[in-house]
Parts: sequence; C-alpha cells; structure tokens
Amino acid sequence: MHKAKKKFGQNFLVDEQIIADIISEIRPEPADNMVEIGPGLGALTRPLLKRLNHLHVVEIDRDIIARLENDYPQDNPKSKLTIHAGDALEFDFATLHAPLRVVGNLPYNISSPLLFHFATYAERIKDMHFMLQNEVVERMVAEHSTPEYGRLSVMLQYRFHMEKLLDVPPQSFRPAPKVDSAIVRMIPLPASEIMVHNEKLFAAVVSAAFGQRRKTLRNTLRSYLNEADFEKLGIDAQLRAENLAVMEFAKVANYLDKPKSDH
Repeated sequence: MHKAKKKFGQNFLVDEQIIADIISEIRPEPADNMVEIGPGLGALTRPLLKRLNHLHVVEIDRDIIARLENDYPQDNPKSKLTIHAGDALEFDFATLHAPLRVVGNLPYNISSPLLFHFATYAERIKDMHFMLQNEVVERMVAEHSTPEYGRLSVMLQYRFHMEKLLDVPPQSFRPAPKVDSAIVRMIPLPASEIMVHNEKLFAAVVSAAFGQRRKTLRNTLRSYLNEADFEKLGIDAQLRAENLAVMEFAKVANYLDKPKSDH
C-alpha cells in the first residue's frame, strides 16, 4: 500500500460516487488530448482510460511512477498511458498536442503557482478541471466587493471563465485532509475577449493594489496614478482593491500602457 507523502501534499481520492461525478463533469471523449496532473493511485486515471484512446500523466513521486510503469509498461507500443516523470510546475505543456484538456487533484501546497503556470499555456488549452482546496476555489470564482476576492481572483478571471462544480468533503480522501475540497472548471477566454494589452503591467498593478488590502487605491497605486488619472479613469481613489472589477483593473493597466501624451 502506498503511504501518502506530506512533502508532495498527497491525499488520495477514494469516494467512488465523487469520482463518478467528476468524470461525468469532465465528459471525456475518446479522441481528447488529455493530461492528468498527479495521478496518484489512479482514482481518476482508471475511469479516464476507459473512455480515452490515450492519456498523458505528469507525476513527481518515484514510487507512484514505478507503480504506473508496472501497470502500464512504457515499452509497450499499445500502452494507452504516457508517463511524464517530473514536477508539473516545470513541465512544458507545449510539448503535448493542442487543444489540451487538463485534469487533476492538485497538491494544495502549490496550487496557486500551478494555476499561474497553466495560465501561460492558456491559448493551447481547451479546458481544465481541478480538485483544489475549497477556500482556493472560492477565491478563484469570487466577485468583487466580497471578502474572498483578491489577487488570485483577478489574475485568473481576466484569462478564464471559471465555475465551481462540486464540493468534496474530507472523508472522500485517504488520508482525510483537514480542509474541504471542491472541483472547479476553467475555460480559457478567446483572445478577442482578453481585455489586457500588457500582461506584465496588469500583473504589477494588481499586485500593488492588493499588497495592502486595507489601504485605499490612492495609497496602493500612488506610484502609478495621481488624482487627475483617477478622475480620467472614472475610478474613486477612496475605494480599495477588492472593490474594483476585473475590467476596471484592465482599464487601469491599459491606460498606463499608453504614452503619457495620450492621457
């Protein structure tokens, strides 16, 4: 029996009903180009393989890789599973055929960096279905002017349509985590709907605005905007970052991206 390893944030899904519900939300089609992050003991891998012609998996744990290689020998040309040994944070998803569908029970200790890593491949991705800590999912889908809304919400919502699908209680796992989990669906927005012209600048503005949540935008964005700028943008400088919608952050970044003479 494989013992869950804390350093990899392992909690293995064992609830058959939840597994069936997740597969029915993903709706795998035989010809899909699908990659699973962290297959673990195969709770999703096995039902996915029943529906797909082929599945790629990315796994960092050598013991799990050995188990997978035993079950799905990589030297067998008929094997339906390709194993990519290594860290998903460093994996180049551009090496897989697009459009890519990504699924996985993401390690909760590195979920935010992983989500940002996937965002860099958004134009190659059709959709993503992830199991995450419920608190993270709530932040991802949060609306502005709510306590959960923050940097993560803005940085993902400008790039993806996101929807919380299912709640997953701790007892659905072995070992049971100390937190509730949830399934989220992420669909990249078409290029024509992305409102941001300069992504680096947008990220810097969002980071500065949420750097000190309790302070007003007049303070947090003082190195970017003066009173006249706020007036031109039609944004109240007394508001806090959590009060600005994603499109307003985009408006600020796009305004700053223009030459000063155009302001």
